[in-house]
Formats: sequence, C-alpha cells, structure tokens
Amino acid sequence: MSDTNTKVKSSQQLIELFEAMDDERKLSLCDFADFLYAKAGPVIKEIPQPEEGQRPEVETVVGAVKRLKGKYHMVESMTVFSAASSLMTDHMVKGRDIVEVIDEMEILFDDAYKKLLQDNE
Repeated sequence: MSDTNTKVKSSQQLIELFEAMDDERKLSLCDFADFLYAKAGPVIKEIPQPEEGQRPEVETVVGAVKRLKGKYHMVESMTVFSAASSLMTDHMVKGRDIVEVIDEMEILFDDAYKKLLQDNE
C-alpha cells in the first residue's frame, strides 16, 4: 500500500471518529489539532526553480507560450494564462510585433513566479 493510500485511510478514520464523538470531545479534538498545528509552525511548500533553457532566435507566439509553460510549470494562475492569451491575440489580430509580445510574456511569467515565491514566504 502506498503512502497516499495510508494518508487517505488515516484521514477517513479520523473523520469517522470525529463524527462519532459528542460535541465536547469534538471541541477537545479540534483544540488539540490547533495546538499541534501551531507547535509545528507553518508549512512552507518548496517551489522549484524555473527550467533552464534558451529562448530560440526565431519563435512563434504559440511556441513561446508552450516554452514558458514548461519553464514555469509551477505557475498555474489563470490570470497569467489569460494575459498571455491577450498578448497572443494582440499579435495575431492587431499585428503587434512578435518580439515585443514574447518579451512581455517572459516578464509576465517571471513576475508570476516571483509572486509565487513571495506568497510562499
């Protein structure tokens, strides 16, 4: 049995025990859980470094989005992808310069990564 299954089983057992308790015991269990959480301190999630890789000399906007999604795989914000889509549209529909658009996408993803690091502190 994997660790994940053990954790799920333990969580389920705790839920079943909790639901079987009277209100006073539920409160005691919650107080104890709060105590253990405070004693352990905050959990800091390790955020990986962006993937290495050079920007190709010639690149399409779609290729840049794919490359940046791979490089910054830890960034999952829909705001970033929405802004990247808007930049892609600016290039394709409005004829905005491809290098300028990709430069902005690089900044967009890098800023999102830096915010992720900052929020994790």
